[in-house]
Amino acid sequence: MIDIHSHILPGIDDGAQTLEESLAMANAAVKEGITHLYATPHHRNGRYENDRCSILHEVDILNGELTTRNIPLQIIAGQEIRMNKEMISDLDRGILIPLHQKLKYLLVELPSSSVPSYAAEILFELSLRNYQPIIVHPERNSEMIENPDLLYDLVVTGALTQVTASSVVGNFGKKISQFSNDLIKANMVHFIASDAHNINSRGFHLSRAYEMIQKQHGTDTRYYLQENAEHVLRGESIYVPQPLHIRKKKFLGIF
Repeated sequence: MIDIHSHILPGIDDGAQTLEESLAMANAAVKEGITHLYATPHHRNGRYENDRCSILHEVDILNGELTTRNIPLQIIAGQEIRMNKEMISDLDRGILIPLHQKLKYLLVELPSSSVPSYAAEILFELSLRNYQPIIVHPERNSEMIENPDLLYDLVVTGALTQVTASSVVGNFGKKISQFSNDLIKANMVHFIASDAHNINSRGFHLSRAYEMIQKQHGTDTRYYLQENAEHVLRGESIYVPQPLHIRKKKFLGIF
């Protein structure tokens, strides 16, 4: 399996804090069946700042450690980029890292409680530069939970999305789990990834998430999501089905 979102690099954000923790995460990833793991530390979110050169350096070091210890996992450089008005200039300065240089997939993080008024404009500017934005963990954005059409509007104009495995399996609560499944059913999810930060409270859970998706949404949906991560790794485009509106439930579950 390929996991396109993790915080495995040691000591640079809120993920692994030491090399030992990174190695523990690597071993856990291998047990999950993950062969390629994108290291996607926060680029800039008010607490951390990690530019292209520093991330590439840390990835080289960690891959060397994994080789020395015969841990069969390949780490690939990426970033989790908080949406802000400087994103485009950061791209033009060459300090951001797409998941693949050919199709230029970018992990884009929104604030947890809102959707910026300039979101559509930024995503449009990215598309003009041939970047493919992937909005990470929209199922945990409180404004989107209350108004799913906010995400629909972004997806229908070209954005992709990535839902977190822990959300699917219920580790963030029943409401977020239900919304994750609503998004999958509405064709508004294109990737499942771990967003793993450690091996305890924020682990991988990728295999279990895929199993639950297969049980609830069918084998085709499971392999669609799983294979999309492989397409990213190979620098290939993915098939994007037409998104559907989510009908918001009213009192007592009556529409």
